[in-house]
Amino acid sequence: MIRYTLRCDKGHNFESWFQDSAAYDSQRKRKLVACPTCDSTAIEKALMAPQLTRKSNAKAAARRTVTMDATPVQEAPPEAVPLVSAQELELRAKLKELRDHIVSQADNVGDDFPTEARKMHYGDIEHRPIYGEATVDEARSLIEEGIEVAPLPVLPDDRN
Repeated sequence: MIRYTLRCDKGHNFESWFQDSAAYDSQRKRKLVACPTCDSTAIEKALMAPQLTRKSNAKAAARRTVTMDATPVQEAPPEAVPLVSAQELELRAKLKELRDHIVSQADNVGDDFPTEARKMHYGDIEHRPIYGEATVDEARSLIEEGIEVAPLPVLPDDRN
């Protein structure tokens, strides 16, 4: 893709993208390129400086293009979009509250979770709330035996 700064016969400047220079020439000859201001199809390429960037200037260059007459064409910065919606923040808060409640009310049995869960299920020890670690296969095996287990919610903040 190539971006050209164009000018109509009435002096309006605008930019447009084309597959390549041949596509621009073909579309211009068929009068498919028109000025967005006045609809004129008498269009010519305006002189334009190449946009060369160094790594240190990449951000600044992404925001502006300079034409040969040294008039900067400022592109509006993209509008700020929140990374996390209000609904997601609310859901995260509720999941954190649930997790904090479970952790505060249950015993952490660590890697012994599958063994302890089985002992309680089969009546070998008294039932109590527990949490701990289990592999996917161990959790699947517990579920197949009819032992109710569920993973504790893990939030993105927990991984940082």
